[in-house]
Amino acid sequence: MSVTLREMTVDDIPAVHQLETELFPEDAWPVAAFESELAQNETRNYWVYENDGQIIGYAGLCTVLPISDVQTIAINPEFQGQGLGRKLLTLLVETAKQRNALDVMLEVRFDNPTAISLYESMGFITIHRRVGYYKGGVDALIMRLQLDAPQGQEEARKV
Repeated sequence: MSVTLREMTVDDIPAVHQLETELFPEDAWPVAAFESELAQNETRNYWVYENDGQIIGYAGLCTVLPISDVQTIAINPEFQGQGLGRKLLTLLVETAKQRNALDVMLEVRFDNPTAISLYESMGFITIHRRVGYYKGGVDALIMRLQLDAPQGQEEARKV
């Protein structure tokens, strides 16, 4: 296995979308959503995992200070359980810190205990539950990770 992590490009969108529709058939983003996200490079960061030329995972982050929001994170089931998702999430959190965010937010399907467990193990806490948020009436958990406030940013959290 030779897995590499790199920034996502427009050329990756078809393969990312294919994986997206396999992993999230009810909630898959359309191709245009990925195109729009990549076009907003001032506030967005996206990466892909590649194995022998095949996209096996991807993740994206939106930062509009003081918050960074995990837009998406996914790993092909054949490659789950190897720490790749944790590495991607760590990269998202580190990027949020570099961008001086005070919090990292995400939403996750209530019926995805594997993802919830990963997020909790990295310090995310559930702050809200959106009833019936996803198609099929599945609830969403809104989770937050508070980051250390950079110098001069402490007051922004109090607002």
